Amino acid sequence: MLQSMTGYGSARLDTDQYSINVEIRSLNSKGMDLTVRLPRFLSDREYEVRTMLTKALVRGKVSICIDYSKNKAQKAKSNINKELLKAYYEELNAAADLVGGSKTDLFRLALHMPDVLQQEQGEEESGEADWEVVQPLVQEALDSINSFRADEGKALTAEIMAYIDRIRILLAEVEKQDPVRMEHIRNRIRGHIAEISGADHYDENRFEQEMIYYMEKLDIAEEKVRLVNHLHYFTETVYLPEPTGKKLGFISQEIGREINTIGSKANDATIQHHVVEMKEELEKIKEQINNIL
Repeated sequence: MLQSMTGYGSARLDTDQYSINVEIRSLNSKGMDLTVRLPRFLSDREYEVRTMLTKALVRGKVSICIDYSKNKAQKAKSNINKELLKAYYEELNAAADLVGGSKTDLFRLALHMPDVLQQEQGEEESGEADWEVVQPLVQEALDSINSFRADEGKALTAEIMAYIDRIRILLAEVEKQDPVRMEHIRNRIRGHIAEISGADHYDENRFEQEMIYYMEKLDIAEEKVRLVNHLHYFTETVYLPEPTGKKLGFISQEIGREINTIGSKANDATIQHHVVEMKEELEKIKEQINNIL
């Protein structure tokens, strides 16, 4: 089944300490064009991120953004340097005795002296443990965008197969018209024979050879058979499990060659009209193939 190259996927994790948001976007591209935006603590993991996206998405203009933010509601933990607090308190108590001052606020004063209260900011933004948290989020976002691509691919499949079916219908109309076309050609040839058969220097053998060559140049039987085969091959390829966008592009080129040849050899206004319509349907197919993985 076809997959679109266009897609969007995301994943988010919120904890008491931090929030992580992963977003992946994909657009059309001939190859893999990958843009990666990571927080500083994941800068050494860019290779792993690129590898994950390349394997999962194969092709497209892809961008991934991983945002990391600490929770503002997180409370900074405080540790008391007990030895330093005791030393400050004793110094302040001795100073109070020396000057006969009040000892009521000695503890509060000692507690707020430099380096007594030590702030602990929680877990640092680094280390293997953080990547172990982020990696499943990246995978979740990849699963999401691939699901998006698959849904888009179903719609593209239905649309493209409708165009293929229309080409088949038009080719059937060409088949109906072909005997009429050939009869018109025969009548024209009979008229020409009648005109020139009585002329001087008439070479009947050479005339027959030229008529055979002329009829072969107008014969579109082989082109019709090849076009049927290409349409069948195209349909088979659409439903293959692996990415087939490029392959379908090549097959559509072959379909175009047969349609063009039928048009150039037909020498019939009705068939030319059907050929123009087939070309229109093929152009619609090529336009959609540009968005297929």
